[in-house]
Amino acid sequence: MSEFLVSLLGERLVNSEKAEVDVQSLGARLSLVGLFFGCSLNAPCKQFNGSLCEFYSRFKKASEHKDKLEVVFVSSDQDQKHWQDFLQEMPWPALPFKDRHKKMKLWNKYKVTSIPSLVFVDAATGKVVCRNGLLVVRDDPKGLEFPWGPKPFAEVVAGPLLRNNRQTADSSSLEGHYVGVYFSAHWCPPCRSLTRVLVESYRIVKESGHKFEMVFVSADRSEESFKQYFSEMPWLAVPYSDEARRSRLNRLYGIQGIPTLILLDAEGRVITRQGRVEVLNDPECRLFPWHPRPVLELSEANAVQLHEGPCLVLFVDAEEEGELEPAKELIQPIAEKLMAKYKAKEEETPLLFFVAGEDDMSDSLRDYTNLPEAAPLLTILDMSARAKYVRDVEEITPAVVEQFVNEFLAEKLKPEPI
Repeated sequence: MSEFLVSLLGERLVNSEKAEVDVQSLGARLSLVGLFFGCSLNAPCKQFNGSLCEFYSRFKKASEHKDKLEVVFVSSDQDQKHWQDFLQEMPWPALPFKDRHKKMKLWNKYKVTSIPSLVFVDAATGKVVCRNGLLVVRDDPKGLEFPWGPKPFAEVVAGPLLRNNRQTADSSSLEGHYVGVYFSAHWCPPCRSLTRVLVESYRIVKESGHKFEMVFVSADRSEESFKQYFSEMPWLAVPYSDEARRSRLNRLYGIQGIPTLILLDAEGRVITRQGRVEVLNDPECRLFPWHPRPVLELSEANAVQLHEGPCLVLFVDAEEEGELEPAKELIQPIAEKLMAKYKAKEEETPLLFFVAGEDDMSDSLRDYTNLPEAAPLLTILDMSARAKYVRDVEEITPAVVEQFVNEFLAEKLKPEPI
């Protein structure tokens, strides 16, 4: 266990007294680590830190599991004094200020897209136990549900569900169905836009004979707003008054922003967390139930995924539909191999794969990342780290791509700034 934790966090952490904390000895007793991603200059982080301090103090004093949990601060501060002052408020250790590389690896590994964020991970394996620790702190202030591991969807959603005609259905009616769990709110313009598309997608999928249902989990600010918004939806919803169930579903899927559409198979297992992107890219629902594809064609709809972690992007000289296929076929076996490897470990793939032709989206990405106009051009872009890697070769072959990917994963490549 300790060896793994050292590989995840490094050999030394620091505490508020500027003393070093040995990770090897720390890991010998832990079963759970809470990674607190935050920044001293962010007001919500400062506010959440106060709540987390209270939670941590209660847990360490009263819980029978008090020795099995530790929190580690992973800062995005750019100023060391601001970081040090913030650390003074914390009873737990932090990654050293200068260990920027290790911090970025953790941000990417756990797909952190907003702060504050608290991700609970297994101390022995690094696997995510709970993505949305903020809700743990709010909903389980005494830590009675430790270690906050995932429960089956059927158990978390259990109870009556609403239809917009005021009739109800029991959650057991979802059994044997593909399910879309839709986190959304009326006050959110992108949510309203997606809902209009989803209504049509829902109709198409249902009419094609698939056993499919959707469940709306509201983030509206009032029951009136919920009712107004839900009146546009032909599917089911968790009652707005059942705040505990809505919160448990948010916690189960680690929701960090809306709109989010999670697609589940008939056994309640996650097919994709990128339902929003899939629906927008497939308006005729030909690819339902939208299993993850190894290689994506870069588009306005899926460009948001470029910000969720490192992405390999192969730029090619292609303007017409279908001209990207040879490029996809070139990198697809490598992408499939990587997906299978990490799926077997029950982990998310550390690299997404895209092909990009000659269009406005590709031009914007090249401009933003200051890439040359050459095609074909093989790159890996890490937006959160503001880093890029470019393989400059005359011919791009599967062997070249595989070597590039392996060297990146082994951290043998030198990044250039974006």
